[in-house]
Amino acid sequence: MIQCKSSLTAVCAAVAVATSLFAVPLMAQAADSARVVIAFKAGGGDALRAAIANAGGRVAFEMNEVNALGVDLPRRAIAVLQRHAQVNFVEEGVPRYAFGARPAKAAAVTPAVLGEVVPYGIPMVQADQVSDIAAGNRKLCIVDSGIDGTHEDLQGITKTGEDFTAAGDPFTDQNSHGTHVAGTIFARDNSIGVIGVLPNAKLALHIAKVFDATGSASSITIAQAMLSCMRNGANVVSMSLGGSSASPIEQLVVKVMAKRNMLIIAAAGNGASSAVSFPAGFAEVVSVAAVDENKAVASFSQFNSDVELSGPGVDVLSTVPMGTGTDNSLTVGASSYAVSSVIGSPLASVTAPLADFGLGDVVNPAMSGKVCLTSRGNIAFSDKVLNCQASGGVGSVIYNNVAEPISPTLNGVVTTIPSVFATLADGTTMLGQLGQSTTVAVTTSNYAKFSGTSMATPHVSAVAALVWSLHPTCTAAQMRISLDMSAQDLGTAGRDINYGFGLVQAKAAHDRITSMGCGI
Repeated sequence: MIQCKSSLTAVCAAVAVATSLFAVPLMAQAADSARVVIAFKAGGGDALRAAIANAGGRVAFEMNEVNALGVDLPRRAIAVLQRHAQVNFVEEGVPRYAFGARPAKAAAVTPAVLGEVVPYGIPMVQADQVSDIAAGNRKLCIVDSGIDGTHEDLQGITKTGEDFTAAGDPFTDQNSHGTHVAGTIFARDNSIGVIGVLPNAKLALHIAKVFDATGSASSITIAQAMLSCMRNGANVVSMSLGGSSASPIEQLVVKVMAKRNMLIIAAAGNGASSAVSFPAGFAEVVSVAAVDENKAVASFSQFNSDVELSGPGVDVLSTVPMGTGTDNSLTVGASSYAVSSVIGSPLASVTAPLADFGLGDVVNPAMSGKVCLTSRGNIAFSDKVLNCQASGGVGSVIYNNVAEPISPTLNGVVTTIPSVFATLADGTTMLGQLGQSTTVAVTTSNYAKFSGTSMATPHVSAVAALVWSLHPTCTAAQMRISLDMSAQDLGTAGRDINYGFGLVQAKAAHDRITSMGCGI
């Protein structure tokens, strides 16, 4: 259930599974045991260890900075230890999910074609106006699904890492989320792919891997990862993740991190509601909302009084593990069209005449050897493609029947012909090009466009590291104020629930500190 701000009197609606592509249940513990974290009073560690042993438990890890132990414990012993004189609390953990990585429309012209692309978010946050020459004096920690350490655009940067999953080392990524976040932060300026906010391999990184392919983890794991960031000297922590319930152990950890002069930044959530997500909802954490390339708040972005800053988070082009992205292209005659992915389409490229398949709701032998131009409506996307196949069609172009963008999917239905998705306007234009030679191509890529507050968060955390590197004598608390006060005000004048203080701005923050000093 969503935990609301204490000032609210109504109970918030639960954020649905659609909050994240990877919002799947955590693996269940054995019925008779649990992994818990036990926070104890100062000086009470020895007595607690003895009690754990007597209860048949085992200490799995230590969190000395916050006087806590991770323990594998028989469930029957939890209530007993909760009453122990030296115990502050026992937490079984609450779910945390990756807040993003929802495939959106592919690049109109891919990096493979152009060589290197500057994603729209880079100039929008003014990263192209501020040098990262001094970034080596900052370390940024990414708490996520790891990164693809072999990626062509993520090479040459100093990095350490720690894995808190069973899915491999921190420089592997089973679900793309962490690699996409990393590209926004530091993709290299190297004539290929994309560039990040800090593109010149000066920034130091620590990667704390908490998600496997499911994109879910326990708050206990997130707390461990945050301590890993602290132990490895991170100045800024970027967390494109969250959940609906507050976690006592996370709260303890973020309090200690703030006291250690660390700036903690987390995603506000994708639930399109006023619910507060955690850890973004803790006072020590900067909560980040998402905006699109027109600086309008994203339809999915959560809105509440905790939202502090905004960053680009809709159709953000960035890195994904090598070969796991999809590029989509469409040409009709001499015209090229920007098309979206049809999730689940096979990889293929075909060239054939374009033919009008109407709504695609009946098999039509006239489509044999043609590319089917089909309107959205009446039946599922998968059925339209299957009907095109059954008609002898070799490729499928489905166009929207409304102006609003969507992310079409085949919902796991296996098809054999390449499919792409076009806008209503482009589909209407193509109806005037029937019979012309048409090429539909769905190919692999090392880059993809994702949407979510997960994509906004690395913009903000990277700008924080960039600006702080130029003013290293500022404290984390002062840097937070300077970023807030220099943000581009959007929406209602002043701080509001959709944008917070506004869109983070690197040059404006740098100039403000230069002229006025830290934290003003």
